[in-house]
Amino acid sequence: MSVLVTDQNAAATATIETAVSDNPEALAAGGVLTIDLAALRANYQIISKAISPTRAAAVVKADAYGLGADKVAPQFYAAGCRDFFVAHLSEALKLQPHIGKDAVIYVLNGLQPRTEKLCADSNIVPVLNSLEQVRNWVDLSRSLNRKLPALLQLDTGMSRLGLSEQELQELLANLSLLEAIDVKFIISHLAAGDNVQSPQNHAQLERLQAALKLLPHYAVAFSNSGGSFMEHNYHFDLARPGIALYGGAPQENRPNPMQPVVSLQVRVIQCRTVPANTLVGYGGSYETKAETRIATIAVGYADGWPRHLSNKGSAWYGDVRLPVIGRVSMDSITLDVSALPEGTLKLGSLVELIGPHQTLEQVAQEAGTISYEILTSLGNRYHRIYINDILA
Repeated sequence: MSVLVTDQNAAATATIETAVSDNPEALAAGGVLTIDLAALRANYQIISKAISPTRAAAVVKADAYGLGADKVAPQFYAAGCRDFFVAHLSEALKLQPHIGKDAVIYVLNGLQPRTEKLCADSNIVPVLNSLEQVRNWVDLSRSLNRKLPALLQLDTGMSRLGLSEQELQELLANLSLLEAIDVKFIISHLAAGDNVQSPQNHAQLERLQAALKLLPHYAVAFSNSGGSFMEHNYHFDLARPGIALYGGAPQENRPNPMQPVVSLQVRVIQCRTVPANTLVGYGGSYETKAETRIATIAVGYADGWPRHLSNKGSAWYGDVRLPVIGRVSMDSITLDVSALPEGTLKLGSLVELIGPHQTLEQVAQEAGTISYEILTSLGNRYHRIYINDILA
């Protein structure tokens, strides 16, 4: 469920409640997830400026971090992006109709066997992470009698994807494999780019530079969101930011330079007053110490709100913090709303879970996870509002 708000002035001044008050689908949903497309475009420009003259790509895997690649990717394209990264070939195929034909889509996980022809026919560029993937792509190139484009990933210390040092040596011993394809970039991935103090960053950079001395001259893509705000020697020719584009902090323990993209408001289902020594929620994990006003809201772990926030975390109403009490259930959470005047919250009232009073990072920290997981877990039961869409 989604609606586009195209009047920027109205969207900026109207409350969420007013924006959805006459929309039956919005009223039927448990909450409202607002995605600010202007903030997405601004974040792309912030990163582009930080890494200039390096080019900025956009990582739009996992349905643009759960926000809808069909809505999000065109905004990055309008902001000047022409390089898009996804994780799977299936994601690339779905994304293609939504961006210009001059854009290039890269598949980070590379290709599964017998999908190479589909990828080549679709003009999608795979990342080759192993000798097996290299050989499969070379076989297709030779059968078609043309050099197919690809990215070659080197493992510089993350031990996740990419050619190991031994595999690189095997490849260098058979340069005819590289000569059979069109390597657009050598890539690697920073494992600790969000922590500028980590010695792993410099160690990976040194390993990448050593490997590049052994290879023919290729363009290089290395930095992720965190790396985009590190020294320029990490930037090379192409950066591929992800979480920072969506408002997440690119680096730990530093001010977040990105604009917030999402806000989340959830509806009240029921309010009640209970006496002291009342058990709340599954397992009676919380017991009231005094008479307490409780509001139950329409969100739970089925909507991506972590169960780890049971008996911790909060919602907000205006400037008032409303602590979570009891366990997070599949479809509901209970809040202590005693700090609000009685009658303030009613059936259908909206409370803030992500917004000016509570950032993605704050929610993630309280849940013992990272902003990536919070953002990509937000479910499809929220009513979605896309504001500031210059393409509508």
